[in-house]
Amino acid sequence: MAVTVVGVFDRVDYAEKAAKEIKERGLRTNDISIIVKNNDEGEAGDSQGFRNDNISNGAVTGGVIGGLAGLLIGAGMIAIPGLGIIAAAGPITGLIGGAATGGIIGGLIDLGIPEEESKRYETDVREGKVVFTMQTDEEKVEDIRNILQSNGAERVNAH
Repeated sequence: MAVTVVGVFDRVDYAEKAAKEIKERGLRTNDISIIVKNNDEGEAGDSQGFRNDNISNGAVTGGVIGGLAGLLIGAGMIAIPGLGIIAAAGPITGLIGGAATGGIIGGLIDLGIPEEESKRYETDVREGKVVFTMQTDEEKVEDIRNILQSNGAERVNAH
């Protein structure tokens, strides 16, 4: 049975390191999604937001989501009413973009995350945190949890 593991990071580079480690261990990176808010001030996932980098053909270039563009498909920027512009990468991008009113919450619910937890993750993004999700098999949950925690996730849950 598929499980969605969610980690909340303070910085994009921590999430990026976790994704790289997951790839190095031979696990599927196609099932990783990352969401971070654009604060229009500095870099993504730090307290200063991220700069306006070029986005073309659905791929992130420059430093918005760093090396994640090479690891994840579907990276791009999405406007969410009431939240602003976010950078998202992975399967969540299509789910958020296709959710007319649900935004991040609707996309996370589509990944199997309960509504109350989805609201909490949206609040994390609103506060400048980085939300990392990965769908995986039950037997890999602990490995993914350990990777996320060892790379700086402040909170990790499985849904």
